[in-house]
Amino acid sequence: MLDIEDADVVAVEPADPPAPRHPWLRMIGLFVGVLVLVLVVVVAALFAWPLGSERLRSGTPRGFDFAAALAAGQTVVSADTADPQVRPECRSRLLSHGAKTAKAVLLLHGYTSCPADYAALAQLFYDRGYNVYLPRAPRHGLLDALAYQGITAAGLVGYADDAMSVVAGLGNEAGVVGSSGGGVPATWLAEYRPDAVAHLLVLSPFYRPATAQAPSIAIKPLVVLFGFRVLPDHIDDNGFSFAGLSQYLRIAANYADEPTNDRLASVAVATSAGDPFIDRRVAVDIPTAIAKDNATSLRSYEFPSQLGLAHNILAPATLGPRTEGIDTMYFNLYEGRTVTP
Repeated sequence: MLDIEDADVVAVEPADPPAPRHPWLRMIGLFVGVLVLVLVVVVAALFAWPLGSERLRSGTPRGFDFAAALAAGQTVVSADTADPQVRPECRSRLLSHGAKTAKAVLLLHGYTSCPADYAALAQLFYDRGYNVYLPRAPRHGLLDALAYQGITAAGLVGYADDAMSVVAGLGNEAGVVGSSGGGVPATWLAEYRPDAVAHLLVLSPFYRPATAQAPSIAIKPLVVLFGFRVLPDHIDDNGFSFAGLSQYLRIAANYADEPTNDRLASVAVATSAGDPFIDRRVAVDIPTAIAKDNATSLRSYEFPSQLGLAHNILAPATLGPRTEGIDTMYFNLYEGRTVTP
């Protein structure tokens, strides 16, 4: 039996106590932890932020007869003519045959653009017997080149809604053409104004920016931060306002999942392979879904990159001598005809 008293006893030196952490190190650690938590909460809030509103999900039909529709349209044209801030070439226009026609069309121009882009196409529709209305979008076509920064999603759908009521009174059958940003409220009308829209044609519709412009995961936060003016506006190298662009994206975010329009007879889209600004896949997918949901066919055309066309595939200044032929193709697409390259 071991005699404890006789056993060798080895003394163990006590370990040095850990050096105390400086208070400022603890504060930095706490600050970093709180900062990470705040960032997580902010990001979650940005993705959860609702983009919708009742106004962005419902149209407001107004039952105009021809006389009332003509008067309403002419009031808009006269107001533009009298306003010294509106550039003359950008004034709203109404091409009327003096009586209600079998067909009438609404032409909605693009972001930072104005009705001048439609000069040739409007004349073609008119020459084919249509009454034609080209309203200027809110805060566009003004001497103040940055006025479009102040546009709102509600203002854009209200402008399109009112214009569609005018066109519905100008013809027995009505439809809408929208270019670039104008393709967004045009598509909205096809979904939320089934009382009026029988034809939809969109040209380079700006439903979503190209990935090179903004990664998909960044779009929702950007729309929230700039679309709701949480952050001060930013103007990019192309002269585009982030706050302004976000209004169109808000409208597109409020499209119906399965829109029903029993009146819809044709849906068509044209894009350019050389367009650096829009997501071309989404530009076709959305009209395709609308056509499918309403049991009508989609007509589509994409200009090959070798033609050198970028985003604006409408303005005569861009199309040059090809304007007449391309506008004729647009007319046929609008009416639901198949076109060939």
